[in-house]
Amino acid sequence: MIKFSKPVQILAAGFCINLCMGILYAWSVFKQALVTDLNWSNADASMPYTIGVISFALSLLVAGILQDKMGPRRVLLLGITMVGLGMIVSSLATSPLLLTLSFGVMTGCGIGFGYACLAPSAMKWFHPSKKGLVNGLIAAGFGLAAVYLAPLTSTLIVHFGINQSFLILGIAILVIAIPLACTISNPPTDYVPDAPKGYQGSIKPALNISWKIMIKTPQFYSLWVMYAFASAAGLMLIGNITSIAATQANITQAAYLVVILAIFNSGGRVAAGILADKIGGLKTLMLAFIIQGINMLMFATYESDLALTIGAALAGIGYGTLLAVFPTITADFYGLKNYGANYGVLYTAWGISGFIGPVVAAIAVDTTGSYELAYGICAAMLGVAVALSWFTKPVDSETLVEQSNQDNSAFA
Repeated sequence: MIKFSKPVQILAAGFCINLCMGILYAWSVFKQALVTDLNWSNADASMPYTIGVISFALSLLVAGILQDKMGPRRVLLLGITMVGLGMIVSSLATSPLLLTLSFGVMTGCGIGFGYACLAPSAMKWFHPSKKGLVNGLIAAGFGLAAVYLAPLTSTLIVHFGINQSFLILGIAILVIAIPLACTISNPPTDYVPDAPKGYQGSIKPALNISWKIMIKTPQFYSLWVMYAFASAAGLMLIGNITSIAATQANITQAAYLVVILAIFNSGGRVAAGILADKIGGLKTLMLAFIIQGINMLMFATYESDLALTIGAALAGIGYGTLLAVFPTITADFYGLKNYGANYGVLYTAWGISGFIGPVVAAIAVDTTGSYELAYGICAAMLGVAVALSWFTKPVDSETLVEQSNQDNSAFA
């Protein structure tokens, strides 16, 4: 029997937990059933997902602060319990309001609480030169959830109905993810991870930078804008890819593009994490922004299955890069001790992007009848991100440490 090391066990458990918590990606299947089977309006059927995204982003900030203080396990168990119970309560929902509260608030917050704990714990078990790879693999679990959850949810709804499907998935999450969460922990305080064979680099001294110091650095605001703009461009395509296929190529059965996006989104997270370890996070982001920008400028010309498949794949890679590299840069620039809170603050950019992307698409279609204006706006935002990635430099760790010590002494 193969016995895996503790770091590998932590990484594998985190990956599998994210596979369970990626239930947010299956909402399009639930939405379709709510509209066709229960005769809900599109607005009512979309509201639980919208509130879920907001709850996810806001709760990740709170959970990041808590896990920095309490450790990951208790916060993670709370999050998984909220996800499972939120799904179970959703099985009893008979109105949009109740489903918005159960799925949108409870499940959404639970996902944020769980997601906030996995990457910081896993990174502490591995050598600092592996931050990108670890983040990429953890994030890939969340992205891959769509590949199996969408067809699984569709099958469950066909055989058991939408209410029973919520119940079955909620119970499954609790049964599978809670035992895995019990294996997650931070390493002992004296733990020193082994360096990879042949590693010749030098490791920067450990940082202990709080979010209050972080937001005083110009790099934080550059990262925030890059994250918001690039995510908005990615989410604009992800949220509208089937409509784009119908409008531009008259393809009415375009569910395969959602799967393509999910696969390349997840693969992009792992590949970008590895690349960030090799060439640095900012260079990796710049490369992703350039690819995204060119793809966005070309998207209006994609009028065939093959062209849209390639475009969706590139969009998935570009978007996936963000979810792997921004956590890595946060850890590199500001340290791991307060990583949960720091990344939670930066992650608010993703929450804002969830509004920007859909609004840009809606305005474009409502005013022009096509997505070309949306492509142009998104390409411009990516151009800004490219410029920022070029001019942004790593933070001066010595200055940050000195400033942090001065702030701490002021309260002593």
